[in-house]
Amino acid sequence: MKAVYDKRLLRCIRRLSDRELMVVHAAMHGTAAAFGRPHVHAGTGVQQLRENLYECRAGLGLRLIFERHGDELLFVFAGNHDEVRAVLKNRS
Repeated sequence: MKAVYDKRLLRCIRRLSDRELMVVHAAMHGTAAAFGRPHVHAGTGVQQLRENLYECRAGLGLRLIFERHGDELLFVFAGNHDEVRAVLKNRS
């Protein structure tokens, strides 16, 4: 799998520190490398939220939302638990 990002994600992460950006980058690529292999991606905290909509952890308080498109994982949002819930509520 290949990790790609959407401009919406860039808006979410522009306020993060360099260290936090490195954690986001590592989470994206680690998730892409492990996606589809449940025993491997258990450590990344991947959860299916809805059909073709997933989340993974990027550190303790940050979650990334992504969609699968063929052999690509499109990361579209980064936020805390409450922000992710708000995004899901608005997408219904």
